Amino acid sequence: MHSNNGGAAMTMPGFIGVSLGEGGAVRSSLNRWYLTLSRLRMRAGAMTLFGLLSVLLLGVDASAQTVTVIDTQRSVLTVRVYKAGMFSAFGHEHEIRAPIQNGTFDEDKGTVDFVVDARALRVLDSDVSDKERAEIQSTMLGSKVLDSSQFHEIRFHSTEVHRSGESKWTVQGELTLHGQSNPVKVDVERQDGRYRGSARLRQTEFGITPVTAAGGTVKVKDEVRVEFELVGR
Repeated sequence: MHSNNGGAAMTMPGFIGVSLGEGGAVRSSLNRWYLTLSRLRMRAGAMTLFGLLSVLLLGVDASAQTVTVIDTQRSVLTVRVYKAGMFSAFGHEHEIRAPIQNGTFDEDKGTVDFVVDARALRVLDSDVSDKERAEIQSTMLGSKVLDSSQFHEIRFHSTEVHRSGESKWTVQGELTLHGQSNPVKVDVERQDGRYRGSARLRQTEFGITPVTAAGGTVKVKDEVRVEFELVGR
């Protein structure tokens, strides 16, 4: 049944601009129409995929921004060595310091990594002469203690971090010193944008024999205190 409604009958081929009388041309036009539709769908899918990838990449960038690079001009490692022995009054306690060579930390994720060049360690003792300080420096860097010509780097890598109070953390990590790595626990506190940490360790745990003099009556303690101060850029 047909309704002339102005003398024209609307069919699907007519809708896409092809009359029934055109025979095989109908199939050709339909094929072109479906091909165009498929291309549009593919483009839409590609745009959606591109959008998802952009969101993921932006998320990675935002996460990376939480990592803080250590300011090597204002960040230092300090080692405090204490005297012992029968005549320890005649010995000296030593303060030794070096700049942090490089590293990063992330308070949100609770991570910290840094490296110190052992050859950059300097003895700061103020109660000795320049000659004595130079001798202490030479002994410290030499084969009897750090052997810095062979073991250039001191490294710290955190493995676990627990908040212990307001702006305070207990950091478990691995310290590499004198070519040997051992677990250490570091107490860290943030003050005025600076992260200050300290840990106690034994030299013998890292294959270092504490220096002695005068037949052992003057010597340094096996236990030393290691401190660091980190400032971000």
